[in-house]
Amino acid sequence: MSKPPAGSNRTGRKIGQKVKKTKLKASSRRWLERHINDPYVQRAKLEGYRARAAYKLLEINDKHEILKGATRIIDLGAAPGSWSQIAAKVTDSTEDDIRVAAIDFLEVDPIPGVRLLQLDFLDPTAPEKLKEAIGGTPDLVLSDMAAPTTGHQKTDHIRTMHLCEVAADFAIEVLAEGGHFLAKTFQGGTEKTLLDLLKRNFKQVLHIKPASSRSESVEMFLLAKGFKGRKNTALSEPEAEEEV
Repeated sequence: MSKPPAGSNRTGRKIGQKVKKTKLKASSRRWLERHINDPYVQRAKLEGYRARAAYKLLEINDKHEILKGATRIIDLGAAPGSWSQIAAKVTDSTEDDIRVAAIDFLEVDPIPGVRLLQLDFLDPTAPEKLKEAIGGTPDLVLSDMAAPTTGHQKTDHIRTMHLCEVAADFAIEVLAEGGHFLAKTFQGGTEKTLLDLLKRNFKQVLHIKPASSRSESVEMFLLAKGFKGRKNTALSEPEAEEEV
């Protein structure tokens, strides 16, 4: 479904463009140059996705088929909406039959077939509102949530891992048996308590670094496949296979 961009691109834009010196800070100019020359950014524009993040999900799906047969999907930390775009397509979600619910504290432009909630997922009312919005039992929970960075690596890691843990608890609460959970995490080690929780409740747990994730980025993705269901799974010993 997803192939890495070739050395050349089909947008007509040249790779290696420079940003003219303006009042921008040097660091901002370097970021802008990297962004406009990123082949995944260019490909996203060409193929109608809102962000290059679409290819992270598509690449993970190519190998692990988490979108296959999905009927209802919840997208946590959805802005700007590229994962929700994919979710709506694979579930055949429409305005008359909503099968995708998404949430972000940032405003997201409307996406056909997606019920969007502008709300912090940590708000106590968020889980119930998401369950109401999707109108059924999801078989896939996606989370691209990350806490705003502070520049202090340990602090950023802890804050994002907390979001990952909250997302995992939510997935276990709402997923259909056999469903999957995919969440962003950071390099530096996933907390043992979270891994134990996922291994108790899912058949397989993996850490993934997609090729479309920038090499210098510390992000990784945690995939838990094959939800065992809510029949006393919390009381059993961890049995899931873990891969890196």
